[in-house]
Amino acid sequence: MSDLEERCTEAGLKMTGQRRAILEVLKTSGDHPSVEDVYDRAKKLDSSISIATVYRTLSLLDELNLVTRHEFQEGYSRYELNWDHHHHLVDLETGEVIEFQNDELERLKVKIARDLGFDLIDHRLELYGKKIKSKSKK
Repeated sequence: MSDLEERCTEAGLKMTGQRRAILEVLKTSGDHPSVEDVYDRAKKLDSSISIATVYRTLSLLDELNLVTRHEFQEGYSRYELNWDHHHHLVDLETGEVIEFQNDELERLKVKIARDLGFDLIDHRLELYGKKIKSKSKK
């Protein structure tokens, strides 16, 4: 049993073949797939899977804090496993999502919270931008 499957069973989730297929898709995704992306990829692993099963499973995984659901201002959700702490920079022209970590930013967030009289418990940071086009020399 994989670490992810173990986390699911510890959270009380019954591990079916279809759920295993969904977990495999999430585990091997190099992007932040939408429900439809997860469905299309999982269907290749288990042809009996339905879109309703994907929706229900992703919702359950989100409730159990095993995945993170992102909106990225696109009008639909994208998902990723909740493994490590990182932030996102979204290219508004291409939709590409770049994950990043920054120690200076981590320290600054804690300082801001403390300066305002809070202990930082949780947060989410999403940056949106357009790639800077370099000027070509003629």
